[in-house]
Amino acid sequence: MQLHHLQPKTKFRKGRRIGRGGKRGTTSGRGTKGQKARAGHKIRPALRDILKKIPKRRGFKFKSFRPKPSVINLDAINEHFSEGDSVTPETLAAKGLIAKTKGRLPAVKILGDGELKKKLVFKDVEFSASAREKSNFVK
Repeated sequence: MQLHHLQPKTKFRKGRRIGRGGKRGTTSGRGTKGQKARAGHKIRPALRDILKKIPKRRGFKFKSFRPKPSVINLDAINEHFSEGDSVTPETLAAKGLIAKTKGRLPAVKILGDGELKKKLVFKDVEFSASAREKSNFVK
């Protein structure tokens, strides 16, 4: 027996072409039309669409959620208070130098812009280093 004497046991049969017309060929079991009926269909997840709509923001900065104190300069205190007065958050709010935030009086910090020429009593206020130097009445 030689190679040219070999014959196939069964006749060669081609595979059926799907989706080319015929009884079950038109849609090939994929229903009719639409994205899912197409070859190689890919559906984008809804989460991706949401992410695409968010504007691009470069960099990341942490915004502190800790409340910052209201700041007042020495020259404003010198202008609004007379000799021997006490400077507290309540008196500052009464004179309109600070505003309440959400119904509460904020912490107060006194900065060293200007000069303090009167003797005053300070209660419940913080001082910057320059304000502490300029006002020699503060301990």
